Amino acid sequence: MMNASGTGFIRADGRRLVDGKGKPLLLRGVGLGNWLLPEGYMWKFTGEGGDRPRRIAQRISELIGEDEALQFWETFYERYVTEADVRRMAEEGYNSVRLPINAPFALEEGTNGSYIESHLQLIDRCINWCRSYGLYVVLDLHGAPGGQTGANIDDSVNDHPDLFTDPVQRNLTIALWVMLAERYKHDDIIAGYDLLNEPLPDHFSQYWDQLVPLYKDIIAAIRQVDPHHMIIIEGAHWATNFSMITEPLDDNMLLQFHKYWNAPDTESIRNYLDKGAELNVPLYMGEGGENNAEWYVGAFQLFEDHDISWNFWPWKKLDTLNSPCSIRAPKDWDKIQAYVAGGEHPGKDTARAILWDYLDAIRIENCEYRQDVVNSMLRRAPLRIAAPYYGYKGAGIDHFAVPKQRGDQTVPLRPADGVSFGFAYPSAENTVDFANHGGASRSAHTVMCVQLETDEWLRYEFNVGAERPYKLILGAAADGESASFEVRLGDGWVSEALFVDGDAWSNIVAAEELVLPNGKHAIVVKVLQGRVRLQWVELS
Repeated sequence: MMNASGTGFIRADGRRLVDGKGKPLLLRGVGLGNWLLPEGYMWKFTGEGGDRPRRIAQRISELIGEDEALQFWETFYERYVTEADVRRMAEEGYNSVRLPINAPFALEEGTNGSYIESHLQLIDRCINWCRSYGLYVVLDLHGAPGGQTGANIDDSVNDHPDLFTDPVQRNLTIALWVMLAERYKHDDIIAGYDLLNEPLPDHFSQYWDQLVPLYKDIIAAIRQVDPHHMIIIEGAHWATNFSMITEPLDDNMLLQFHKYWNAPDTESIRNYLDKGAELNVPLYMGEGGENNAEWYVGAFQLFEDHDISWNFWPWKKLDTLNSPCSIRAPKDWDKIQAYVAGGEHPGKDTARAILWDYLDAIRIENCEYRQDVVNSMLRRAPLRIAAPYYGYKGAGIDHFAVPKQRGDQTVPLRPADGVSFGFAYPSAENTVDFANHGGASRSAHTVMCVQLETDEWLRYEFNVGAERPYKLILGAAADGESASFEVRLGDGWVSEALFVDGDAWSNIVAAEELVLPNGKHAIVVKVLQGRVRLQWVELS
């Protein structure tokens, strides 16, 4: 996975992204959530008291006073994302970052368009690190003046998208984008301008007819100063509804959708694929994550197989199982959480000590690094691939299913493939569940498997970062009577026949030491005789 070269502006070329030399490109990146726009859940805060930047800032001021709160925030901005973070992203093989900006971070409060230069220089510094390590930067207006979403994620004042009702906020938003475009118009490490994050959920659909006119006005203003950078457009309702976008809004446009907590299959993104084809523009899954490693393995392969650029959300947060960097909670952090939720003030000295411990904890070198999370989205060994998440390139390439009479699908997943799915542990409690589990493994009653008949096969792609031997293991069972299958690696190695007997799950070792060089590989699992239930494939 190559990093950005920074040798020319990337652009949309029909359905593809291409780099400055015209070579096809997929963005593979991570989002810097919680840095310039803090979100309460990433601090483990509950309730409305700490759900958005302005309220978190108010609680910090109440805890330690305004002067020390100012020092706290400047230190937070300095340490939350550092050169070491960007270097680690590049080392892992990412080629981009999505950098969310909150308008109050950039704009002087109470002014009509004055900017905080010291804060803009923090953005400059991050961009310079990205340039040094070859990572493209997507500039993301995550919180527009007045709020584009009317929720905590845009730091809105009254849970209302004032951007669409207040001309002052509208003009500030356009001016903010002109300032950014003027500042970065010559910088080809900037991938593009993500105009508005997740505008107008369904409960504000009365403003949907204003979204495209606003986009057009922003684009026209940007193009007065910057003809080069790609324009990135999100749909309404958490970047999932593109019905109001009926034509390309620019001749260098990328369409961005977000994906959380639903099935990682082609049917789940069909509307986006169709809209991309209708507009003849490339697609970008600009925000997805907050799930577990199993889902990541399936979802990010889905994007890759459909030539969709992607961005994981977020890089870092407190006490997490499902982001690459887990900030260790400081001692007595529960006292801060309790106060933010409406409880007792812990005392200024105590609060200061806890908050400054937090400022030490946010450095990447003090975080717990979760390599399994990174491996799962990059589909890089060592990893386990859940059996339903074989490749998405279509019949005859990634799967073969024999014709059969099919009743109602037990598990509503990949219905067009003709492959049979079921529950690994059948019970009256079986439930289809693709929702966030805080990174924890699935509950047994939600675990799925694939049910394969004689001659059916599935193909699984994965990446290897360094040549070394791997142990190849499969979680398999028979569907009643004895059955057998084989495993093939590319066009070369083939296992001996592997046997399963009975419906109890077994760990079947296909290879003890399979030496794999750096690069992309694929294995095919094919049933030789009988019916095989497959739960997972693992390279360890």
